[in-house]
Amino acid sequence: MAYLVLVRHGESTWNKVGAWTGLTDISLDEEGKNTARKDGQFLKDIAFDLAYTSSLRRAQETLKLIKIEIGKEGLPVIENMALDERDYGDFTGKNKYELEKEYGEEQFLKWRRGWDEKIPRGETLKDVYKRAVPYYQGHILKDLRSGKNVLVVAHGNSLRALVKYIENISDEDIPKLELATGEIYIYQMDPQGQILSKEIKVVS
Repeated sequence: MAYLVLVRHGESTWNKVGAWTGLTDISLDEEGKNTARKDGQFLKDIAFDLAYTSSLRRAQETLKLIKIEIGKEGLPVIENMALDERDYGDFTGKNKYELEKEYGEEQFLKWRRGWDEKIPRGETLKDVYKRAVPYYQGHILKDLRSGKNVLVVAHGNSLRALVKYIENISDEDIPKLELATGEIYIYQMDPQGQILSKEIKVVS
């Protein structure tokens, strides 16, 4: 048995104002840092063997604070762009709720939560899945199968893609899945990478 723990980064300065961040390299705000510390306190009883994160600062800062709280600042970390947030293309930096007013709730929700709704010059969730899941299969799953406890700190959409794969969520149901900033998914996995148990924690 091995643990797989997925953590969405804490609130960033752009999350706070409702801007679509995507690949823009934004730091955590103070609330995001506090959430990351609380995440670490919640996870301190799991003996992690290594961690994965994206190439973006807000995920890396979250992981660093978690490592301090769990007392494993020397925990090996692997960074990879496959775990980066979705590219929001022409909508990057724009306010989500102003876009909703401009285009209507139905179209906005298709862009925000849909499976293959294309944002102009950006990625769909399907595109994120095509990069994040092969990386999971080729790297993270191997670690789990060898009995290692793995921590993954990444982003709302790269984690939605991984959860879709791990839990076999349909294309039709994936729009219902949202991870809050700082939200934690804790899976216990068997040697074949199948779920034995699942717990979700939203740190307040």
